Amino acid sequence: MKLLVLLRRSKDTHGSVRHPKLPVGRGDRWLLVATGSLAAIGILMVYDSSVAIALRDFADPYHFVREQIKWLALGFVAFGSFSRIGYQTWRKFAVAGLLVTLGLLLAVFIPGFGVRALGAHRWLNFGFFILQPAELAKLTTVIYLAAWFATKERGRLLAFLLLVGMVVGLIVIEPDLGTAVTVLATAVCLYFLSGAPLLHFVALIPILALAIGGLAIAQPYRLRRVLTFLNPEVDPLGSSYQIRQALLALGSGGFFGVGLGRSRQKYEYLPEANTDSIFAILGEETGFVGSMVVVGLLLFLVWRCFKIAKRVDEPFGKLLALGIGSWIGVQSLINIGSMVALLPLTGVPLPLISYGGSNLVITLGSLGIIYNISKKST
Repeated sequence: MKLLVLLRRSKDTHGSVRHPKLPVGRGDRWLLVATGSLAAIGILMVYDSSVAIALRDFADPYHFVREQIKWLALGFVAFGSFSRIGYQTWRKFAVAGLLVTLGLLLAVFIPGFGVRALGAHRWLNFGFFILQPAELAKLTTVIYLAAWFATKERGRLLAFLLLVGMVVGLIVIEPDLGTAVTVLATAVCLYFLSGAPLLHFVALIPILALAIGGLAIAQPYRLRRVLTFLNPEVDPLGSSYQIRQALLALGSGGFFGVGLGRSRQKYEYLPEANTDSIFAILGEETGFVGSMVVVGLLLFLVWRCFKIAKRVDEPFGKLLALGIGSWIGVQSLINIGSMVALLPLTGVPLPLISYGGSNLVITLGSLGIIYNISKKST
């Protein structure tokens, strides 16, 4: 009866019938819970892990957490804004977004505009903020691939490899192998989630293995990381120092941890304590229980992304949700895997937890897109 009433009300003066608009849901509240919980834990751990280096470098124990709160506020603005933009809008800008990203990845080498630090060209200085284009590449690559794979076509493996190779190659020469592996793994996941033949996967295994292996040994510092991964006892005060300190932090945490604020490794023993190694500080202070809570929240967040994708009938929205969920899952796996010595150290942040503006804002903006998809799928 309600449908008949809607149809009658939508008749115009000529008797034609307009199609009633599809209802829009309130969005996935569990996605909000997981995102907010991880962001809150991130603020706490950034402050806790950065006190020593903030005092050393800025004579202010609150420097890093204050900056993180600013980025978090901007990230939630991005989340709110993107959650109100119909996700189909991103399909219109898929090509433009990828081209802009490629331009920004090249611009990091422009003197005066690109920022060089610790031998790497990874950032762009816009005066009032600093952007890391490789973080933007994660989102724009997912959007472009989702738009491309939403239409069925044959024989696109070579084109896929060329496209991903171009993006990943620009990230590698910055150099930033960790982010390059994240983008590559996410793209491969999305390629097969789009329904690619299993034969392509079999063909890709040796290609990817050779490519990653070649990159890993192409630079001396990467080769040292691989050797350290194979034998952590090599060079305990040099190449294996960080992973040994991370394992020491996790091991000393035990089941319940040494207590919040009581970490010893954060006092300049563990490098990158507030960024790449923040999970080790979390494990030291909250133990196995606290670590599993964070791992569980990350898994739950990825599962919600996949759950939302499952409810979407439209191909672009489905692939977009799958791509963003895969990216967060892959990045979390690489970060945590490197901290527990299951993977070589690659230097990628833990989503929503590690200190860093570009990663935090872009991740939250991407989750805003997922939230918009969930509103159209409920």
